[in-house]
Amino acid sequence: MTDVDFDVAVIGGGVAGLSASIFTARHDLETVVLDAGGSILRRNAHLENYPGYPAGVNSRLLLDAMAEQAERAGVNIEQAVVEDLDRTDEEFLLTSADGASWRSGYVIAATKNETGYLNGIEGVDLLDRGKTFVDVDARGRTGVEGLYAAGRMTRKPHQAIVAAGHGAEVAIALLEDAGVPFYHDWVAPDGYFTGRGRDVPPGIEEIDEEERRAREAASLDWFGETAKTPHPETPEQHPDVADQQERT
Repeated sequence: MTDVDFDVAVIGGGVAGLSASIFTARHDLETVVLDAGGSILRRNAHLENYPGYPAGVNSRLLLDAMAEQAERAGVNIEQAVVEDLDRTDEEFLLTSADGASWRSGYVIAATKNETGYLNGIEGVDLLDRGKTFVDVDARGRTGVEGLYAAGRMTRKPHQAIVAAGHGAEVAIALLEDAGVPFYHDWVAPDGYFTGRGRDVPPGIEEIDEEERRAREAASLDWFGETAKTPHPETPEQHPDVADQQERT
């Protein structure tokens, strides 16, 4: 890989893009998320089918929590509307609407409906199905080496958990293609592997009981603080409805 700004650039800060970035960053790839804002999940009144939340969860809180998790993993999150993407022999060049640019070795597109920045890249097949989708293989690879797509823009079902899961799967495909040692993104009890005379596999961490309790306490503190007050943002309305309301 050449001397680039980032190993991985993720275009889109919704659940697919954030999920992908968490996996690449946790495995030591310098990762940036370029987020134009406006994730459709911010329109959701209350997310009812995301596993782990039996009473549902505020969808804006979920996005904020995923962004915080990504930043804790080392992801740089920047507000930017990517307008152009170019592929050279050794890197990608991403340019925003205001002229800012980033160079990366790999790119994950995760912008739901927006595909304009992919126009003109030889090897990217765009499919017109009323909306434009990106044609990918079973792991999110496009026809361009190093360029991937995740989530709804690849015709995945319109569910938050599906988009998040696909983002993770695409990131793992990228890790495999990049030659990054990877087994599980998993924290195991002390001795789980070494107690059987095995080396700890790539991507796994063994922690002792003291460390486990410390991490659990930090998790409980986070949930307690986060759940104290309602999220300050209300659901965003569909643009067509908002325009009609303004006219009336």
